[in-house]
Amino acid sequence: MSTAQRSNPTPLRTGWTTGACATAAARAAWTGVCTGAVPVSVTVVLPKGERPVFPILNARHGDGWAEATVEKDAGDDPDVTHGALITVRVERTAPGEGVSFHAGKGVGIVTKPGLPIGVGEPAINPVPRRMIDEAIADVSTEHGVAPDARVTVSVAGGAALALKTWNPRLGIEGGISILGTTGIVRPFSCSAWIASIHRGIDVAVATGAPHVVGATGSTSEGYVRTLYDLPDTAYLDMGDFVGGLLKYLRRHPVPRITVAGGPGKMTKLAQGALDLHSKRSQVDLDALAVRTGIPDISKANTALEAFGMGSAALARAVCADARATVRETLRGADIAVETIIVGRSGEPLARCPFDASGG
Repeated sequence: MSTAQRSNPTPLRTGWTTGACATAAARAAWTGVCTGAVPVSVTVVLPKGERPVFPILNARHGDGWAEATVEKDAGDDPDVTHGALITVRVERTAPGEGVSFHAGKGVGIVTKPGLPIGVGEPAINPVPRRMIDEAIADVSTEHGVAPDARVTVSVAGGAALALKTWNPRLGIEGGISILGTTGIVRPFSCSAWIASIHRGIDVAVATGAPHVVGATGSTSEGYVRTLYDLPDTAYLDMGDFVGGLLKYLRRHPVPRITVAGGPGKMTKLAQGALDLHSKRSQVDLDALAVRTGIPDISKANTALEAFGMGSAALARAVCADARATVRETLRGADIAVETIIVGRSGEPLARCPFDASGG
């Protein structure tokens, strides 16, 4: 790749959240109720003032009701809901009833406390609800009708999509959530993942969970599952965002946390890194060489190779240093800490368990 190519990369496309898409579909459907014709496109005002235009698909309407569909475009973000068809059915209700929200097929129902939406409610988050409320109020004012509507949101294939999200662990059953605080999906943004981690902690706290697990991936999580009989809600898929997990736990503590990961990521954690992504932190092999007194470790290609050169003693030392980093990040919070390093095949390389005092 040339210098010019590196310095002038093709900009990544932003996309639209499920909440923005549901708002567009609701606006189009309510327009159909008010006028008898569902528009072919609508403009939606997002929370920060952007005004995207959404094409409307599969429009239908009848006496006092209408439906409209929007296909979600997540831009260049690797979002599991990219391409999902979000359909909103809006029905006129009795005067004074206002707007009510309901889950259609493919939209989940909240079954555990700790989330922004109460137990038993459809998993349509507060900002999308407000956006839909405002869209219906705007159309109602334009056409001189009362903003009294039953809004039902459905997502084609939403139950299957939800299995690829945090929803099963958060106690959201039957489908995906309708999300978004800005309406915009930023490509490869960390914010959505970290927000999911925070919601997982909220559920753990609200349900009185005594122990949570932060794992960097499925292999390390799989090993921890062999050690403890914990509910799915206890497992927080932290990925690279150990800092996002620990800093939120510091303010919303649970009694115990196990942090587990592979040699590379746990070595970076041991060296004080709180973002474990390869683009934002690197294993310091020279530091490992000094730590062990084995100069050749500085010539290793990876942390895994270094572990092989340093034997079990190096793995134990890194595990202990990782636990020290976790404790320092949690400073002031009464949380007992365990760290585990897991090999590529799921075998334990080192474990620093909760000590006799609980930490």
